[in-house]
Amino acid sequence: MSNGLLLWADDEIELLKAHILFLEKKGYEVITVNNGSDAIDQCRNNNFDLVMLDEMMPGLSGLETLQKIKEILPAVPVVMVTKSEEENIMDQAIGSKIADYLIKPVNPNQILLTLKKNIHRREIVTEVTQSGYQQSFQQIAMQINDCRNWKDWVEVYRKLVHWELELSSTDSKMTEMLYMQKEEANNAFAKFIKKNYLEWVDAITKTPLPDSPTMSPGLMKTKVFPALNNGEKVFMVVFDNFRYDQWKVIANEIGDMFDIEEDLYCSILPTATQYARNALFSGLMPNKIAEMFPDLWVDENEDEGKNLNEGKLISTLFERYRRHNTYSYNKVNNQADAEKFLQQFRQLRRYDLNVVVFNFIDMLSHARTESKMVRELANNESAYRSITLSWFRHSVVSELFKILSQDDYRVIITTDHGSIRTDKPIKIIGDRNTNTNLRYKLGKNLSYDNKEVFTIKDPRKAQLPSPNLSTSYVFATGDSFFAYPNNYNYYVSYYKNTFQHGGISMEEMIVPVISMKGKKRI
Repeated sequence: MSNGLLLWADDEIELLKAHILFLEKKGYEVITVNNGSDAIDQCRNNNFDLVMLDEMMPGLSGLETLQKIKEILPAVPVVMVTKSEEENIMDQAIGSKIADYLIKPVNPNQILLTLKKNIHRREIVTEVTQSGYQQSFQQIAMQINDCRNWKDWVEVYRKLVHWELELSSTDSKMTEMLYMQKEEANNAFAKFIKKNYLEWVDAITKTPLPDSPTMSPGLMKTKVFPALNNGEKVFMVVFDNFRYDQWKVIANEIGDMFDIEEDLYCSILPTATQYARNALFSGLMPNKIAEMFPDLWVDENEDEGKNLNEGKLISTLFERYRRHNTYSYNKVNNQADAEKFLQQFRQLRRYDLNVVVFNFIDMLSHARTESKMVRELANNESAYRSITLSWFRHSVVSELFKILSQDDYRVIITTDHGSIRTDKPIKIIGDRNTNTNLRYKLGKNLSYDNKEVFTIKDPRKAQLPSPNLSTSYVFATGDSFFAYPNNYNYYVSYYKNTFQHGGISMEEMIVPVISMKGKKRI
């Protein structure tokens, strides 16, 4: 079986017989020509895996031949081979999207390396990545068993996301093995949260525990205030419902524009916008918001929007800490909002802190649940990341980051919570006043299997509002979701394999908070 079909065009092809023989022994089929016109004719008749093209040939030059070949076979990798080291020729070749550039005299191993890079990269990357994950699998399994504190879990989650991203860019069949390991980790993580969460929450208003994480109410105080205290202007970008793996693909896009410090913090329960984002902006747990600012808190059973008061909550935070910094707050829900926001960007320079919330990722999550077409487009985590990246590249956010990279802002990127792809339905029964979220329920007289959930019978212990004396909160763990027994099969088929939030999982609770400064390249 051939390793690939190559075309080599060089006016001195007779002098390259030793190289061609070497490639044939390595399993490649090589067609040779000694001018550009013949090379173009061959490309019309063959679907080559790679073309080696001499830059200096009589008649059509290498660069002219390259343009014609790209018209016929736009996807074929072309390697330019030349005696010339002139910079303008290199620039023209690279600008014409060559795959590689070799300077004569070339040796056989150089040629073999370029073939491996351009023809066999995917198979080699797949093999090496699979091998790497296999070697790490046991180590990660031991780490999961040995996790004792929040930092341990952050480290495990970072490693699982690393391998998820690595394997998703290959043809590996080991993604199923990784999915099972992630499931095992999430089950252990849920036990860890059940054991520690209420202690962390209790310590928020007291002396923090040594191993407790930064949680939603402490984020502004620990990440934004220090930058303001240093006299920096801060631009805070909040993506609603933003997972760590989604951040990693965006980080690749902006890494050359910014110096980046990456951290992960703990979203409070429920990992839902009403609770987590209001806690983030106010610096208070939800029950305190409801007690101190009842006009700014909207109960679950009210029809009013749950996040209409975020700007006002930031104001209450600044007042409590006697801060005199100026700030702006903006929310972007659609393209019209985005364009309007960018138009007023210059006016924002007068504020010490600018906060902008982008709701696209949350809207994508809901659209994926409700639209069959969007569900097909984002049928797994890899596709979900891909749509997020595509949105980022073509959105106002990308423009915003280009502007910020050339400015003196301290840029903070974060979120209120993440989401998880749900797979396992668990039955729950509640009255008609029970909320509709699939990952957490609150109400009176809820009926469920206690082994499958995390229950908080006294909401005060979790610093959550209690609409009634007998209200309890019930949280789904891992990749489960709540389903009602009546119309059960329809409900399950509709919501299975959708991205949900509100419950307990690494994806929902271990979320990114990023601090960046622009590199200011011209």
